[in-house]
Amino acid sequence: MSISEISPGEALRRVRGGVRLIDVREAHERATGMADGAQGVDRASLEAAPQDHAPDTRAPLLLICQTGRRSLLAAEALHAAGYAEVVSVAGGTTRWQSEGLPMTAPDADVDLDFHERYSRHLRLPEVGVDGQRRLAAATVLVVGAGGLGSPAAFYLAAAGVGTLRIADDDVVDRSNLQRQILHAEDRIGMPKVDSAAATLSAMNPRTRIEPVAERVSAANIDRLLDGVDVVLDGADNFPVRYLLNDACVLHGVPLVYGAVHRFEGQVSVFDAGRARGARPCYRCLFPEPPPPEAAPNCSEVGVLGVLPGVIGLLQATEVLKLLLGIGDALAGRLLQFDALRMQFRQTRLAADPACPVCAPGRAFPGYIDYAAFCAAG
Repeated sequence: MSISEISPGEALRRVRGGVRLIDVREAHERATGMADGAQGVDRASLEAAPQDHAPDTRAPLLLICQTGRRSLLAAEALHAAGYAEVVSVAGGTTRWQSEGLPMTAPDADVDLDFHERYSRHLRLPEVGVDGQRRLAAATVLVVGAGGLGSPAAFYLAAAGVGTLRIADDDVVDRSNLQRQILHAEDRIGMPKVDSAAATLSAMNPRTRIEPVAERVSAANIDRLLDGVDVVLDGADNFPVRYLLNDACVLHGVPLVYGAVHRFEGQVSVFDAGRARGARPCYRCLFPEPPPPEAAPNCSEVGVLGVLPGVIGLLQATEVLKLLLGIGDALAGRLLQFDALRMQFRQTRLAADPACPVCAPGRAFPGYIDYAAFCAAG
């Protein structure tokens, strides 16, 4: 037997005639308002113990959700459980509102912008309201507002990370626009961090942007890391990468690494500061920097414009996983991407027991002259 569906207008008429209407959406969805006369019972609870919420299996019953799909599935489950007159409201609460039918007021303390903006996150059990609030309380340091930092910062701000501290001392150049999507033609010559702040604040005013128009160095790295939960490495040079690694080990902050070259990129998470001896740091992978002639930057050899987008979004994904405490982070794994072959491959990484920075029991050696160190490599 197929489940009957009725229009919101017909549902309202029946509710006013005494038929019961149950809103099967989650509590955080119902907090923003329900169809007038509806009672809230989430779908999982209703299907698990229907008689606790609707004892009379012979009484007519109406179900509503957001768009009509979940209520239809719930109605099918109740029909299978012996409910004879269960009906779903077609189009759900969305159609109910669009037709101008009466709604109950949102809860007095509900933040409508929060619930509407992050509604797709809130529906994920792995995120939910608590996880979204965890993101809102987090601070991420994004080093570089260029090819990697642009897509990463875009999606971290959209996802609701509370504070993005963006450090970059460069200005927008026309050659950046092929891949650095935070910037625009009319911002050429503007500091990249100010351009980034303008773009991100316009997209999500709930995220606080802290622009730092400085080159990352041993002199300011401790200040930049103050209060930071995760660091995203969007740097384009080895001295900064080694500095970030050493500082993150010292401060016990996870570092999400990314790099691009022509048509290839790589991503990893270095979290040795919180798990010495169990997880590697960047120096475990690259104890010595390559010679300068073996590591040309994008301005010298070029890069496919979309490649930083792919790698930057993978980095942003790892940041969100770390902040939410979900999934398996790339700690101990290097993910490599070949755009021409459209292939990913993984390499397992082990902690180096002799690492000069992250070996268990080894005192922090202090910051070094990273430019000289890399030039000597």
